[in-house]
Amino acid sequence: MKLWLDDKRPIPPGYEIWCKTAKQAIWALQNYDVTHISFDNDLGTGFGEGYQVADWIEEQAHNGKINRLTWAVHSANPVRRDSIVSAMRNAEKFWNKTVLTKWRV
Repeated sequence: MKLWLDDKRPIPPGYEIWCKTAKQAIWALQNYDVTHISFDNDLGTGFGEGYQVADWIEEQAHNGKINRLTWAVHSANPVRRDSIVSAMRNAEKFWNKTVLTKWRV
């Protein structure tokens, strides 16, 4: 399933889950078979940031608790866009390391 994280922009065709808060997105990632996520960062006062979700994904990837995701960033916030990209690239490194470890066994 494809997850769209954005509080204002409507869900585009091809996405099945629309989350408007960081908390909703993390819940969806824990409870659905999400294979792709597209990030906005600024989700409104009190509703978290897309970066928090990317940081959570990075931690879960490090701990081997989340499957590999494809991802995109559609946020207009350039500083947080870079932060999300960095977290997701780190998650990819953890996923790649896990795959290599499995092959060595």
